[in-house]
Amino acid sequence: MCLAVLLVPTFVDDAFLLNKYSRYLVLGILALALSLSWGYTGILNLGQAVSFGLGSYCMAMALKLRTIPVHTGKAGLPDFMVWNNVTDLPWFWAPFHSLTFAITAGIAIPVILAALLGWFIFKGRVSGVYVAIITLAWLVVVNLLIVDQQRYTGGFNGITDLAQLELFGFEFDAYGSSSFYLIAITLTVCLFFALAVTKSKAGLIFQGIRDHEDRVRYFGYDVANFKIFAFSLSAAIAGVAGMLYTVVMEFASPTFLGVPLSLSVVIWVAVGGRGSLLGATLGAIIVTGMQGALSESETFLETWTLIMGFMFVMVVLFLPKGLAGAAERILDHIAGPVDAKGGVK
Repeated sequence: MCLAVLLVPTFVDDAFLLNKYSRYLVLGILALALSLSWGYTGILNLGQAVSFGLGSYCMAMALKLRTIPVHTGKAGLPDFMVWNNVTDLPWFWAPFHSLTFAITAGIAIPVILAALLGWFIFKGRVSGVYVAIITLAWLVVVNLLIVDQQRYTGGFNGITDLAQLELFGFEFDAYGSSSFYLIAITLTVCLFFALAVTKSKAGLIFQGIRDHEDRVRYFGYDVANFKIFAFSLSAAIAGVAGMLYTVVMEFASPTFLGVPLSLSVVIWVAVGGRGSLLGATLGAIIVTGMQGALSESETFLETWTLIMGFMFVMVVLFLPKGLAGAAERILDHIAGPVDAKGGVK
């Protein structure tokens, strides 16, 4: 799958299509992050977009400070600050002159906030639907804060007119193959890293917590700490996805921290299969690809949302384990029954 993704630029010459495919891959990374916490640890995080959006804003702040002078005010002050009568660059913007700091913050800030929220939730033994409610409320609070602080965040308009990302003297064009390869390689690294985590002892404990939390606690493991770790690790990957999304979209918006996006991620993971990292990633790519194709088609312009809704209902009813579960059943059927010694009859 990863090799096939890396070959896409060889067959796609259209810059707009390449940019669109890059967006789909980024959303695949975001779905991968949720699969790690929900599918493997049983933590349904309805506020996954918080980490994604914060990562996006961290990258946007750095790129905004690098934009050409026509888009900024005096001494490089972002244009929206000039419009809101801000005279000096705020202290918390200043470190973002360093791209290294911005990338570090894009991962560290989501992780720190997720760890703090997770500490209050899991040390208090909150579980089930209450975790979903708390994370959703957390998402709404952060979104309102970003929108309300227009002087420093751009408000509803977000942060726009950004410079291109430049690393080690190489510029990543949002509509070029360079950004696509950056995203594809990052997706591959995140996928293999998450897979390694799930195969480790910690990953096995994650799955034990998902299946029978009390039994894991009886064996002497600190369930709360493992949940915080899984929650924070998921936030780190989502933060990486958010930074890449700003690179490919060339702006940061409060919609990246919106409830619709956060709920959409849950749907993507459910369609792909929440118990499979690859399935969740492909679920996001397939669903967003279908949404893009149907919404841009004149034939389905009025009905594409109905079609997508029908598809989601069918998946819930007939594929409870998602596409990954269906693929597993098909492969098992092809391989045939297995005898007691592990051989195929």
